[in-house]
Amino acid sequence: MTGGPAAGTRTDHDVAGALLPDVLRRRAAGDPDGRAFILLDEHGDERAALTYRELYTRALAIADRLGRRCGPGERALLVFPQGLEFIVAYFGCLYARVIAVPVNPPRRGAVQDATRAIVRDCAPTAVLSTGPMIDVVRVPLEAVTGPLAWIAVDETVPEPTLEPTDAAPDWSGEPDTVAFLQYTSGSTADPKGVMVTHRNLAANQEMIRLAFGHDRHSTFVGWAPLFHDQGLIGNVLQPLYLGATGVLLDPGAFIRRPLLWLAAISRYRAHTSGGPNFAFDVCAAAAAGGGVPDLDLSCWRVAFNGAEPIRADTLRRFADAFAPVGFDPRALYPCYGLAEATLLVTGSRKGRGPRTLDADADGLGAGRYTPTPPGRGRPLVGSGLAPAAFDGATAQAEGAMALGPWVAAEVRIVDPETGRGAPPDRIGEIWVAGDHVAAGYWQRPAATADTFQARCADAPGRSYLRTGDLGLIVDGELYVVGRHKDMLVLRGRNHYPQDLEQTAAAAHPALRPGGCAAFAVPGPGGERPVVVQEVRGEPGTDADPADVAGSIRAAVVRQHDLTLADLVLVRPGTLPKTSSGKIMRAAARRRYLAGDLAPWAASPPAAPASSPAG
Repeated sequence: MTGGPAAGTRTDHDVAGALLPDVLRRRAAGDPDGRAFILLDEHGDERAALTYRELYTRALAIADRLGRRCGPGERALLVFPQGLEFIVAYFGCLYARVIAVPVNPPRRGAVQDATRAIVRDCAPTAVLSTGPMIDVVRVPLEAVTGPLAWIAVDETVPEPTLEPTDAAPDWSGEPDTVAFLQYTSGSTADPKGVMVTHRNLAANQEMIRLAFGHDRHSTFVGWAPLFHDQGLIGNVLQPLYLGATGVLLDPGAFIRRPLLWLAAISRYRAHTSGGPNFAFDVCAAAAAGGGVPDLDLSCWRVAFNGAEPIRADTLRRFADAFAPVGFDPRALYPCYGLAEATLLVTGSRKGRGPRTLDADADGLGAGRYTPTPPGRGRPLVGSGLAPAAFDGATAQAEGAMALGPWVAAEVRIVDPETGRGAPPDRIGEIWVAGDHVAAGYWQRPAATADTFQARCADAPGRSYLRTGDLGLIVDGELYVVGRHKDMLVLRGRNHYPQDLEQTAAAAHPALRPGGCAAFAVPGPGGERPVVVQEVRGEPGTDADPADVAGSIRAAVVRQHDLTLADLVLVRPGTLPKTSSGKIMRAAARRRYLAGDLAPWAASPPAAPASSPAG
């Protein structure tokens, strides 16, 4: 099979099912002067732009240079600051049939250990970057691999005669060949590269289009790093797939000035934009602290929220803060996905707003769902409609979400111990099947078999992706409750780390939201709970360490009937995070056990427990 539509996709979109190299060629031929991407500087001003013709011709020029240095299937490292050259390089790899490997750019002029580990794992033949960055990374990377072919994308000029035409032949690659490796956030010593094929990309792009209700007028604004799956597949490939415009900001600019993101949405009349839950949190906090600027957010129809636990209070505070400037709370769009499924697994419906339910906290700790009246239990936010939850009649009633690739996609809740489907009131592991599920982990057959080739006893003959996430489906909606491997099991009771983290961070105004890690460590009587919490900047002299620590301990006992074995307050930025801003609990635990966390101030020992731990 050559570069035709991926199996199971609809053809009512002008490029539905087409592989991405063909999509770009068609965009360049049909709308050559249309602005594909705009890059903003840290002030929100336009720094650079690419038309579809420019992107196509520059990508072909890179492919020509790559083809002289690399064979099909060899790897090329993509090392770039946030910028349009990354996109040129990525498509250059696709046209050359070279496997692209995006990595985190150097920080403060230093190549991270994680990047070195990725280089050892994927054994690249070439590196694509900018001229100035090549000067920084050449020596440390070649110390790992030996000599490499280096291509400065910003210094590569396309042939002036190169023009896209509708008559040009389709890209002739195979849909099931690997397009790129998306390395997952995890142990820096043991990185795993997810093998994303051309078929995976085509299927997931169509899923995103249908689920988000997109068309060619759906302008995007995004700030996620382009080497991250949300930045690349969501904020770059989706607008290109639509024939729309993508407006890109630097992640650092967003962190320093979060409302710059919303200003760009207002200015460019964006239909779709989003990020992890913390992005909505920091915007609400910025509005509370400094007021809401003169914006018009009435254009924003899909405010997607994913990549980390979604908090009902965050959604409420964000909607309340920005309703005066036109934000419609029904635009809030919780979703769920992971790199192993390319990007998107489930999404809401445009204009519906989030679904929430309240669950008995003790029941969740025992692995079951028991509804409670509003405000009486733990609030859960739905992450969208589970595709296989619908029969044909329901699919029609639910609209586009259940059409196209969603017909072949499936989400199941499975007991991870027995491999059988979990009863409706039980929490289980989320298992996923469909054309968007990636081919496996690069050169890791055992890990691929364990994660990507699971068999459900209730559905013989089909392989599933084990996500490692725990959840349940209620009325067709997926609710994610935690990570299986992060669960704290204390005296026979389950505790979800994100619940402890939220309680801790809210316990005192000196504490930093999104800067907490909860985990268990071995102790004489079994596992013992530990919390590491970052403070906000440099707290004032009125922030007494004993008072801060006491507030956290009391809140955890009050909310979870649990006494912490240890509590460490640390300075901001201490806890390791992924490129999308999620706390890396396993890495934090390793640093704690190694004694590698410098406390902001000595935390007092635990007071005698007034209630039993666990």
